[in-house]
Amino acid sequence: MKPIQPFFTLILLFLGIHLEAQPQPMSLTECVLMAVEKNISVKQSELAQNDAEINKDDAKGNFLPTFNAQANHTWNIGLNQDITRGFLENRTTQYSSFGASFNLDIYNGLRNLNQLHRANLAILAGEYQLEDMKDDVRLMVANAYLQILFNVEILEVQKSQLEITRKDAERTQSMIDAGIKVKYDLLEIEATMATQEQLVIQAENNLRLSKINLAQMLLITDYENFNVVTIDIEAPFGQILFQRPKDIFEKALAHRKDIKLSMTNIAIAEKDVELAKGALQPSLSAYYGYNTRVSYADRIVGDGNFTDVPIGFLPSTKEPVLRSVEGNKAIGAIPFVEQFDSNAGHNIGLRLNIPIFNGFVARNRVERSKVNLLRSQNQLEQEKLNLENTINQAYNNAEGAYKFYEAAQKTELARRKAYEDAINRFEAGVMNIFDFNQIKQRYETAASDVVRSKFDYIFKLKVLEFYFGITISI
Repeated sequence: MKPIQPFFTLILLFLGIHLEAQPQPMSLTECVLMAVEKNISVKQSELAQNDAEINKDDAKGNFLPTFNAQANHTWNIGLNQDITRGFLENRTTQYSSFGASFNLDIYNGLRNLNQLHRANLAILAGEYQLEDMKDDVRLMVANAYLQILFNVEILEVQKSQLEITRKDAERTQSMIDAGIKVKYDLLEIEATMATQEQLVIQAENNLRLSKINLAQMLLITDYENFNVVTIDIEAPFGQILFQRPKDIFEKALAHRKDIKLSMTNIAIAEKDVELAKGALQPSLSAYYGYNTRVSYADRIVGDGNFTDVPIGFLPSTKEPVLRSVEGNKAIGAIPFVEQFDSNAGHNIGLRLNIPIFNGFVARNRVERSKVNLLRSQNQLEQEKLNLENTINQAYNNAEGAYKFYEAAQKTELARRKAYEDAINRFEAGVMNIFDFNQIKQRYETAASDVVRSKFDYIFKLKVLEFYFGITISI
């Protein structure tokens, strides 16, 4: 036994690794979380939030002074003037200039403050838009998940009906062998069985397509191994149906992100009006400037040697009038730091800007902002009307779906009893195969209608609960 044990252990280890590698079926909660995390539209909205945060930083920066510095170095070749000495010479000169400027807004119609408020509102609007998009994704995933569960149950119904037909074929074959039925009866049942086999294949395809649809929402490409947790879901009686549509609407107004988004857009439009009006007010700013320059040209200085140079003659004696002139020599430029300090200049002041006439640009901007404010207010009212209509329709749909589900259950019960009675009559030879198939097909249709109406009711109930603020769950 000992030589076999290591081999047996390796087999168990391989099976364990293989089983562990198999992807686990996903629950509705896991599907929703993955869809929200991977959805491209959600990611785009999150990037828009990053832009809004940057815009807020811009608005904060408007309160801070601006400071800029500049430096230039110039080569002049040819006949140039030395800007330090003022001489015109045919030479190459170099000089550098430096400067700095400082500006501070003191008052500009409160536009900086309003811009900051607007940036905060834009961030809030982006959050509402992001959450509203996530809610749409959650509802879409829940619908796709329920569609899979629906197709699972439909497949089970079709397989069950196929199995019943196979038993009918076996029973008919026994009756033919006993001389009670003829071969024709068996052919009819076999034809029905072939049709049901096609329905099973179609149900399997529908189930596969519904899984692919949900997998694509989750950006999963391994369709073959993707699966969800299948549960035997029962249709609950929705307590939400005891609420009035008006109450559901009032509750939805308090938590629906699309309504909050429209309200925030109104606040943004109001800030836009204030910003536009701020451009009509005077603005006051303070400024300070500093500049200096440095020349790299040689200097001409006295060499200490004096020479008498005639400058004229005495009228009486004609003797020359002499003046002692010192000779000169070229030496290096004044030290950089000394020039930097001695050539420095400063300017400081206040700048007042009073808008008087600018071609109606500022006033038209105010009017456009007011129009946009009215547009945002109308959009909010339209959103409320749409929400109320949607809730009324969702309530009526859920209520009607529940009644239809109850009626389908009653119909299925009656059809099943009729089918069971038809089996006894068919076996007794008092019912022909055509009538038997008609009753059987009605029962099969009723059974499918129960599944279809159940999931239709569940989804419409979840939609209504979603508007009431109840988290989607199964």
